[in-house]
Amino acid sequence: MPTIGSSIIAPKAPRLPPFLPPLFDPLPPPVPLVPPFAPPPDPVGNYLPVTRSGNIMWMAGVGSRTTDGGRITGKLGSDLTVEQGYEAARWCALNLLARMKAELGDLDGVSRILKVVGMVNSAPDFGEQAQVVDGASDLFVALYGDRGRHSRSAPGMGALPGNSSVIVDCIVEVAEGY
Repeated sequence: MPTIGSSIIAPKAPRLPPFLPPLFDPLPPPVPLVPPFAPPPDPVGNYLPVTRSGNIMWMAGVGSRTTDGGRITGKLGSDLTVEQGYEAARWCALNLLARMKAELGDLDGVSRILKVVGMVNSAPDFGEQAQVVDGASDLFVALYGDRGRHSRSAPGMGALPGNSSVIVDCIVEVAEGY
C-alpha cells in the first residue's frame, strides 16, 4: 500500500504489435445504419408531404430514390428479385426518414413508428410482397428498436407511378416538444 510521498507505479502497458503496413486496418470501419440524407423528395402532385395533428404525423408515400438521384424501378417477380425489392423498400424508408428529419429537425423527435404501408409493383404471380416491405420495416426496427416495430400492410399493385418498384408511407408518433 502506498504511503504519503511514495509513488504508485502504473502497470506496464501491453506490448504493441510489430509494425503493420500503413493500409492495414484490423477492424473494418463502421457502416452507418443510416447514410447521409439527400434532401427529402418533393411532392409530385397536389398533396402535402407531411400532415400533422397533435403528436401524430402522416407521411405521404415515397419511392426508392437513392442519394445519387437514381431510382429502383420495375415489377417484382418479372424485372426484379425479392432482394432488389427489399433494397428498394429500404431506400423508401430512408427517404421517409429524410422527410421526418426535415419536418422535426432531427430524428430524436420520432417517438414511435405506428404504421407502414408498402405498395409493391408486382407481376401477377408474385406473392412475396411482405418480404420486400421488410426492407423498410427492418430499417425502422434497427434504428428505433421496439419503438420502430409497427403494424403494416404490404399489398401488391399492378402498377405504380413512374414504374416505381416500391412506394412506402407511414404514420409516426412525435415526441413532446417537437
